[in-house]
Amino acid sequence: MTHGTAQWVYGIHACQSALEHHPDRIREIIFLKGRQDQRIQRLLELAKASGMKFRWQSREEFDRLLNRQGLSDARHQGVLVQTLAAPVLSENDLDELITGLDHPALLLVLDGVTDPHNIGACLRSADAAGADAVIVPKDKSGTLTPTAVKIASGAADSVPFVMVTNLARTLDHLKSAGIWVLGAAGEAKANLYQCDFKVPSAIVMGAEGKGLRRLTRQTCDDLFQIPMAGDVSSLNVSVAAGVSLFEAVRQRLG
Repeated sequence: MTHGTAQWVYGIHACQSALEHHPDRIREIIFLKGRQDQRIQRLLELAKASGMKFRWQSREEFDRLLNRQGLSDARHQGVLVQTLAAPVLSENDLDELITGLDHPALLLVLDGVTDPHNIGACLRSADAAGADAVIVPKDKSGTLTPTAVKIASGAADSVPFVMVTNLARTLDHLKSAGIWVLGAAGEAKANLYQCDFKVPSAIVMGAEGKGLRRLTRQTCDDLFQIPMAGDVSSLNVSVAAGVSLFEAVRQRLG
């Protein structure tokens, strides 16, 4: 496990999640002067109740800080939180994570997904579906950037994020642990609704356009495609991940 370095989190939902779930990581909270709605008031109450350090800044000071941190385009909603980033797990943590489950594993694997908006949206879908972890390779992949954390709306604090050195090797390891590895591929013969997700499962999604890499595709136990009725050839990866995860949820509740 690698403990995160200090980073700035922005946006009401992401900041509230940080304050509620991991107040021990918070270093400082900065509010924009003049923003006094109910959501900001809630954050103030949380900060005061936990004895966290906070201050108000003018628009000029706030913007200057955003520029220094490379966040000039951030949709901050009037609040910034400096916190230790959520820890990133490694392949060495996977065994403990999987063996500690009291239900069939449900994992989301992202192969070459680099856009932080997609990483954050996939984390959010994984959290909503009760997935046990999101797994990404170290190379050519997005990670828990401030943008990803903002889009995740708190899911970066609740869903284990695992970064592995060799994705194909990790998939083989999951298979040896009894987890069925299913990859999404447009050319697959089977469709999503023919797959059995009641067993321990890892759903593997590739990058938009490129799809799964060759070795990843070959390592999967099976491939599936999501039936498409319209003219578009593929879904956004976070949408496809959500559709697939909730098919697993549907089956398991069935």
